[in-house]
Amino acid sequence: MYRTNTCGELRLSHLQQTVTLCGWVQRVRRMGGMTFVDLRDRYGTTQLVFNRDSAPAELCDRAEDLGREWVIRATGTVMERSSKNPNIPTGDIEIAVGEMDVLNRSEVPPFTIEDETDGGDDLRMKYRYLDLRRHCVRSNMELRHRMALEVRKYLDGEGFLEVETPMLIKSTPEGARDFVVPSRMNPGQFYALPQSPQTFKQLLMVSGFDRYFQIVKCFRDEDLRADRQPEFTQIDCEMSFVEQEDVLYTFEGMAKHLFRTIRHVEISEAFPRMTWHDAMKYYGSDKPDTRFDMRFVELMDVLKGHGFSVFDSAAYIGGICAKGAASYTRKQLDALTDFVKRPQVGAKGMVYARVESDGSVKSSVDKFYTQETLQELRRTMEAEPGDLILILSGDDLMKTRKQLCELRLEVGSQLGLRDKNKFSCLWVVDFPLFEWDEETKRFYAMHHPFTSPKPEDIPLLDTDPGAVRANAYDMVINGVEVGGGSIRIHDSALQQKMFELLGFTPEKAQEQFGFLMNAFKYGAPPHGGLAYGLDRWVSLFAGLDSIRDCIAFPKNNAGRDVMIDAPSYIPIEDSLRIFEELCCSIVSTIKSIEYKSMTNKDLKILLDFLVNLPEKTEKEIQTKKRSIITFLEAQYRESMISNPENFSIDDKIITTFDNLFLHFLKKSDTKKEVDYYPLGWTGIPVKKIFFDLFNEMGKDTQSFWDKMIPKLF
Repeated sequence: MYRTNTCGELRLSHLQQTVTLCGWVQRVRRMGGMTFVDLRDRYGTTQLVFNRDSAPAELCDRAEDLGREWVIRATGTVMERSSKNPNIPTGDIEIAVGEMDVLNRSEVPPFTIEDETDGGDDLRMKYRYLDLRRHCVRSNMELRHRMALEVRKYLDGEGFLEVETPMLIKSTPEGARDFVVPSRMNPGQFYALPQSPQTFKQLLMVSGFDRYFQIVKCFRDEDLRADRQPEFTQIDCEMSFVEQEDVLYTFEGMAKHLFRTIRHVEISEAFPRMTWHDAMKYYGSDKPDTRFDMRFVELMDVLKGHGFSVFDSAAYIGGICAKGAASYTRKQLDALTDFVKRPQVGAKGMVYARVESDGSVKSSVDKFYTQETLQELRRTMEAEPGDLILILSGDDLMKTRKQLCELRLEVGSQLGLRDKNKFSCLWVVDFPLFEWDEETKRFYAMHHPFTSPKPEDIPLLDTDPGAVRANAYDMVINGVEVGGGSIRIHDSALQQKMFELLGFTPEKAQEQFGFLMNAFKYGAPPHGGLAYGLDRWVSLFAGLDSIRDCIAFPKNNAGRDVMIDAPSYIPIEDSLRIFEELCCSIVSTIKSIEYKSMTNKDLKILLDFLVNLPEKTEKEIQTKKRSIITFLEAQYRESMISNPENFSIDDKIITTFDNLFLHFLKKSDTKKEVDYYPLGWTGIPVKKIFFDLFNEMGKDTQSFWDKMIPKLF
């Protein structure tokens, strides 16, 4: 062994012992005839002393030459420090060094390896392996380890069995885009990385594994923010022969166990319950921060119809009461107005009213309202002298509530009401089963297609689907959704009904979920579960603003790993091979008449890397494209000959080919040609061309390719 002890374990009880330590040089201090070196490893920091009165001069000279982050080994005697440091566990002792070896030198690091560093986020992410040397970052990793360990202890004690599920699966609708992986052994076909192990854990319930869990990586290609990463870790759990209350009881117990063992906080009372409708009504969010009150109050009856056109035309008027905030200056109120007008919030303005010390109310819209009306406003808001009333309105109820939610959180932060060391837990229950999309004029599953409706609401599936409540639940702590789940559908007929309401044809449902539907035919038990976000739990307990700081090697907000420079372009040979496989895949699906291939979003993901291929490969690209086009031409002709009556080109195929070529060919840099792509040497409006070409192809294949090839090249 290189060392006898770590840099964090020596105490006064080790006095006069000869020890050997290894680690990184934190800092070097030269003071006359003595040199002090702070040596750091994972376990802590120990002070080394090189004294010219007792140590060889050559050793002291080498100590003075040490640089930051050099890796050294030092042997010496444990001594009591004359000037103790109470801020570190090893602050009572130091090592009088007699021998030292430099194990490795280091360049000057790009930022200081200290808790308070001079490195920005981008720089620290580029040198993440150095950032991880900082105590504050390393402690997050240690916390993550302890939490994962306690999760396993608790679930093992509750009879759960840890089972691994596959990483290479088929695409399932989970609310985000899939990351896809081409298969070499199955040309033209692709795996999807799991957004969650949802279907597999349901299959485990069918298999008789009545209590399953897994600490598992999940992947979602979606817009990122502080609580999202393209790859994240779930504590994924499922139980058989349970109802909603059983699931809530079990995983509330796990939450209390984590609070007790990790944060040393004892929670004895049951977590409160709040319906989704109440959460939206009083907080404008399905993950309300209940560390402070400041609930919404609807003010339509009080403020509408008094000549203030903004309120008179509004579909919703809501307010919050900030206790003791009447002292806000005009500058502070203008800043709040600017805050709600930000594009991220989207409000058009804000109205405020102060309750003065004498009980009178002063408002920014005094000229429209009498004091009697303002006093009614005060009573409705339950405001007292010294309070500040903030009001938003809008023509969309849900949108305005979300804007008011952002205002509430901002004011709560300004007033110091969002203490990171205070925890407020609750369950949000009774979510809607469906949400309506105005653009597509259809229902979508609020959670996923396997969520069970409330038994008493099942008859509404035929008459009023939008009113059906889901057997779904989320655990919310301090305004963060740390986990959620539902009771699942275990009846084939009900599951088929769900697919119909979500717009799946029987054929499409069978194609995508046939394996699960077939499994249900063989005795599926009632089951339900929950998935916690491990990253969110750790960041919550560590008091972090972002989950990035509790992940060893995270991605930035653009989904990039700036340390290893990923994602990156792949070699041209692989690019062209995958492009050819895609073309083959599309041909094979068209030949089968029905469109059974990848979705447009999947095609885009796969083809994005083909954009802006290196210029030096242009000739090779053009040659390869010609051979692909020739191949496609032959296949289409064969399809027409073999099945002329049924062969047709639908919109999905048009869009697919549109995407295929749009993302393969380089986009024009000319601003006036933003909707054009250079096909050969000229800019051509692709969408119109493809529409015309495919119309023509429906009549005459030869004509289609006669027009296609010249315009492409």
